[in-house]
Amino acid sequence: MGFKREELKEAHRIVIKVGTSTLTYETGKINFTRIDKLARILSDLSNQGKEVVLVSSGAIGVGVDKLKLPERPKTIREKQAVAAVGQCELMHMYSKFFSEYGHIVAQILLTRDVVGDETCSRNVVNTFETLLAKGIVPIVNENDSVSIVELKAGQKDTFSENDTLSAIVAKLIRADLLIILSDIDGFYDCDPRKNPDSKMLSVIEEITPEIECYADGAGTKRGTGGMVTKLKAAKIATKAGVNVVLTNGSHPESVMDIINGDEIGTVFVGRD
Repeated sequence: MGFKREELKEAHRIVIKVGTSTLTYETGKINFTRIDKLARILSDLSNQGKEVVLVSSGAIGVGVDKLKLPERPKTIREKQAVAAVGQCELMHMYSKFFSEYGHIVAQILLTRDVVGDETCSRNVVNTFETLLAKGIVPIVNENDSVSIVELKAGQKDTFSENDTLSAIVAKLIRADLLIILSDIDGFYDCDPRKNPDSKMLSVIEEITPEIECYADGAGTKRGTGGMVTKLKAAKIATKAGVNVVLTNGSHPESVMDIINGDEIGTVFVGRD
């Protein structure tokens, strides 16, 4: 039969991953308008009875802005310190914007060792389940002040680990849909900035070696981990039966359009 986008309308538990490039301007300053729109859209989804989880990058970027630093820190210890400041500010902003639309948020900071341990993983899932049952929106981030996995990755691919983290969260809580908001419209057969003849793939039923080759030649502009990490995230989620949509985060309202079955971004179809 093949996958039909109308099936996304049935998604009840939804994970949305937002990258630094969506939360900030090219200047590195915070994009309050976009954060406000994101909070409004996710609050509206929650009002519809959907269960919503937000996986958010941006702690270091927000910390740099808060501390008025001339540039991003170079050393791991400086990044951890700036992330500690930025995470506090980031949650303050989310709490403020979501409360404007009548919703409460909760912070969940995760590290690889937590989600990799059976007991800790079960406790994390219980926390998610309890928050969602109470209508609270969990906001998840890598614990940068403790874990240096993402920070080391950031030396090459900034914030690449939160793509993977969002997929792991979607798998853990058995989500129906993962939406990755990036700075590119979808998954292309090659880099659209270098090749005007590049084509965006609407639906990917299976991540084949050919699709993986496409990822090596397609990237994103700033603040994200590129197509390779997004494809890695899609692999983890689809293998767990979660549908994944990759799209541009510059218009957060597209989240609603995706769930309504509109032709937006690229869908990676979850396995049965």
